[in-house]
Formats: sequence, C-alpha cells, structure tokens
Amino acid sequence: METKGVVKVNPERSRQCFSAEFKREAVRLLELGQKPATQLALELGVARNRLYKWQAQFKANGGAFRSPGRPKVSEQSELSRLKRELKRVTEELEILKKADTYFAKQRG
Repeated sequence: METKGVVKVNPERSRQCFSAEFKREAVRLLELGQKPATQLALELGVARNRLYKWQAQFKANGGAFRSPGRPKVSEQSELSRLKRELKRVTEELEILKKADTYFAKQRG
C-alpha cells in the first residue's frame, strides 16, 4: 500500500517564521515612510509584498497579529459553548431513545 506524501519543490528551503514583535516593528517602520518599502524589505530580509500584507493584517485586527489557524477569542468561546450544548443534547437524545425502547416493550 502506498502512502501519499507531500512533495516539496525545494526541500532544503524552510518556511520563515516572524515574531509578532518583528512584524509590528516592520509595520511601524513602513508607516514612518523614512525609507522606501523596497529598501526596508531588503534590510529586514523579507519580501516587499509581505510588508504590505502585515500592514493590512495589523490594521484589520486592530493593531494585533493572530496566527492563521487560531480562532478569535469570541469565536473560541462560541465554539466551546456550542460543544457543551451539543454534548447536552446528545445525552438527552440517548435518554429519550432508551425511554422509547422501554415504553415500546411495555406496550408490546
């Protein structure tokens, strides 16, 4: 049996990770406008378009950077509330199924 795997185009190249503090500082320098974005990107070692993406993320999230996979706090609380409710309703359904079976035997 074959297993499917991800084939990297360039396996030696790893994905760069930047801290939120680094991103904030880069956006601050970009917004100061003392240097062109191209020069700033070269000095920081990032792509110029990444600076603009960080700037847009920073503005969209109210001055904060979130990791892409992590939900917002409000979404997380809603998710946990819905999970609790699903658990409760599932338990109620199981109880009703057992009661239905019991009463069907009593009638039959």
